[in-house]
Amino acid sequence: MRLTEDAFGAYGLPGEPGSEAFWAAAGAPASVPAQDGGWTTLFLWRGSAASVVFESWSEPVALRRWADTDCWYAQVRMPARLRVTYRFLAEGAESADPFNPAGAGGDRSIAATPDAPAQPYWPALGPDQVLPLPRTRVRWASQRLGGRRTVRVHPAGGGGPLVLLLDGDDWLYLHPAVAAFDAAVAAGGMPPVTLVFLPTRDRAAEFGCRPGLWEAVRDELLPLVADTGLPADPDRLVVAGQSLGGLSAMYAALEFPDLVSRVTCQSPSFWWAPGAPDLADPLGGPLGGAVAARLRERVDLSGLRVAFDVGEHETRMLPHCALVETLAARAGATVRVSRSPSAHDRAGWRHALLRDVAWALG
Repeated sequence: MRLTEDAFGAYGLPGEPGSEAFWAAAGAPASVPAQDGGWTTLFLWRGSAASVVFESWSEPVALRRWADTDCWYAQVRMPARLRVTYRFLAEGAESADPFNPAGAGGDRSIAATPDAPAQPYWPALGPDQVLPLPRTRVRWASQRLGGRRTVRVHPAGGGGPLVLLLDGDDWLYLHPAVAAFDAAVAAGGMPPVTLVFLPTRDRAAEFGCRPGLWEAVRDELLPLVADTGLPADPDRLVVAGQSLGGLSAMYAALEFPDLVSRVTCQSPSFWWAPGAPDLADPLGGPLGGAVAARLRERVDLSGLRVAFDVGEHETRMLPHCALVETLAARAGATVRVSRSPSAHDRAGWRHALLRDVAWALG
C-alpha cells in the first residue's frame, strides 16, 4: 500500500518525506494498529533501492521509493506480539538499520511490536558498537572433536554455578549476553554464575543426537575451565541451547544425566531424527523426532529441571515441542513451559535465556 505524505505523520514523522526534518525524526521501525488486528510497521531506508529481510518470520519485502527522493519505505503487516531480527539488503550488501539503536551485531537490527513484552537487562547496542569480550579464555584442542577453539569464560557477579552457552559466539558477538547476565545478577534476578561460551565448528555434526560433543565437554573442556581458578561448580551445571543447540542440550540430559541435570531449551529442534535434515521437509516427520522416541523408553528424569520455550509464531515447531514437553513431564522431570513473542529468532530467545537459567538453578 502506498502512503500519502500525511500518512507518514501517523508514524510520528513530520515534514516532507526525504527532507532533513523528516530524516532527523526517523528512528526504529514504528507501528500503528492494523484494522483487523495486529500491527502495520513502517521500515525506512535512505539511499538506493533496498529490501528488508527478516530472520525467520517472513519473506523479504521490497521497499518503495517516495517520489524522486532518497526515501524508501515499506509498510509491513505484523501479528500481535512479535520481536524480530531484520536487515536491509541494498546493492548486494547487507546492513543494519542506521536509524535503529537496537542492533544484533554489525549488520542486524531488532524490531518489536508495541505489545511485545520488554526484555529487561538486555542493553540496546547499535551496529557500530563492539561488544566487550570476557578476559578469561581457554585454548581447547579437542582430541574427540578435532581442531582448536577459543572458549571465553565470564564470572558474572563473581562467578558460581556453570552456565554452558551453546552457540557461544552468537552470545558474544551478536547479542550482549555478558552485559545482560551481569545486569541480571546485579539486580537480583539470578545468583552469580560462571558463563562458558562454547563456539561451534559444525553445528549439524556436533548438535545432532551423538555422544561426541558431550564426552568432550565432560572429559576435556570442564577440566580446562576448572583450571582457570574461577568459581566453577560442575554439580550445578546449566546447559542452554537454541534450535539444534536446544536439541543437543536435551539429548545430553537424556544420555549424560550425571553431567547434565539442568537444561534450558529455546526453540529446540525436536523434529530432528536420523536422516531428517536431508529430507525435502525436515519438519514433516514423526512428532518429537528422536528425543520423543527416546522418552517413550521409560526413562527416569526425576533428577532433571528443564525449561522449554518456543516462539508463538513457530507454527510448525509447536507440535514437536509440545509432545516432548509432555513426555518429559511424564518421565518425572520438573518442567517449565513458556512461549515467546517471536518466530525462530535469537532476538526472541534472549529474555527466556536469562529467566530460564535463573529458574533452572532453583
